[in-house]
Amino acid sequence: MKLQDKVVVVTGGGNGIGRALCRRFAAEGAKAVVVADIQLDAAQKVATEIGGHEYSVDVASESDIQLLVDDVLKKHGQIDLFCSNAGIGVEGDCDVTNRDWQRIWEINVMAHVYAARHVLPGMLARKEGYLLQTVSAAGLLTQIGSAPYAVTKHGALALAEWLAITYGDQGIKVSALCPQGVKTRMLENAEFGGGTFLLEGALEPEQVAEAVVKGLEEEHFLILPHPEVLEYIRRKAGDYDRWLRGMRRLQASVVPIKTQV
Repeated sequence: MKLQDKVVVVTGGGNGIGRALCRRFAAEGAKAVVVADIQLDAAQKVATEIGGHEYSVDVASESDIQLLVDDVLKKHGQIDLFCSNAGIGVEGDCDVTNRDWQRIWEINVMAHVYAARHVLPGMLARKEGYLLQTVSAAGLLTQIGSAPYAVTKHGALALAEWLAITYGDQGIKVSALCPQGVKTRMLENAEFGGGTFLLEGALEPEQVAEAVVKGLEEEHFLILPHPEVLEYIRRKAGDYDRWLRGMRRLQASVVPIKTQV
């Protein structure tokens, strides 16, 4: 996909990767870039900068996403690319409260479901459309120190795979964006345990956006801004037990081991 003259929606567009995507899509000549974010002021700032349109959207609310899709369709007639980018991190293990498990599930997984549910009918009718889902390398590997993040990102990847298989022959393209560390507030504030070790190799959001533009153009399912992730996946698939042992060693080096008494 070329971004020239396309109508694009980006959730979580007010900061981090989402902001970089909005800026880059505008630079690529998109017809309209819709900056959707729960923080309206952040969305307005980005939209003003790039000549886009801002929306206040809580992606955990299906009605918010439905209103967003309906309004964009009313104004622009179609959505060529929908980027489900908003996400959060929650630190902890299985003892994380049910409320926090539900919250991260709604944002990191169900928001992708809601977007697909409401944007796909129009795309399928036109027999073309693109879904970009920001997943994370944690969806391919894991996230040390955060069970909720690892689990929900695996869920997001599973959904992206299913969508690609189910609708790929009907003109629908799907890409899963799976970076490791990115210099965003989530990583820099260490919002989930074990994330700080990713800072050393962290990329700027603009580098991720560059990888996205290339990945969309080549229509790759996996977009990997950190190329080494592909080798990690191969090692995991090649010898799962060895990979698990290696991850335990990594965990021991970055996160205090929790013991049960």
